[in-house]
Amino acid sequence: MPPYCISIRLSIMKTIAISIDEPTLGALDRLARKGRVRGKRSELVREALVEFLARREGQEQEALERAAIAKHRSLLNRQARAMVAEQAEP
Repeated sequence: MPPYCISIRLSIMKTIAISIDEPTLGALDRLARKGRVRGKRSELVREALVEFLARREGQEQEALERAAIAKHRSLLNRQARAMVAEQAEP
């Protein structure tokens, strides 16, 4: 579990102010009225932010991995060709 998920549940909550457009606020209120967190905007926003942060963290990790693969592409290709050739030998 990412550290920010744990800290949300274990730490004292901080209050922040955000600006949000009317259509988005209306959608948030409608969702809050229907869902399991009836009437709790803050909980919905926290949940959405945790999901966003987890997704963004995954994207950043994937970018690091792609960069490492690109940096070592020729070495990885040589190793892959050697492995295939070795497995193809009778």
